[in-house]
Amino acid sequence: MADVTLHPVDSSMMSHIGYDPASKTLTILFQSGKRYEYDGVEQQVFDDFLAADSKGSYFRGMIDDCYPYRQVKGRRR
Repeated sequence: MADVTLHPVDSSMMSHIGYDPASKTLTILFQSGKRYEYDGVEQQVFDDFLAADSKGSYFRGMIDDCYPYRQVKGRRR
């Protein structure tokens, strides 16, 4: 997957989120420094996630355990 632009978010759970529409892959960088990719995520889900007042609540209700995911080793920031 190509490098995806990560958007900083105001959340105690995560620091950045990004999306690759070509592969429908959502990337989340958690405050712990762990990076995960979620497959099969529609653009509207990402848009709603980015706009959500509580990123953690949206993640738990609409993404976590709803899509296949994997932990990714990435470059250190």
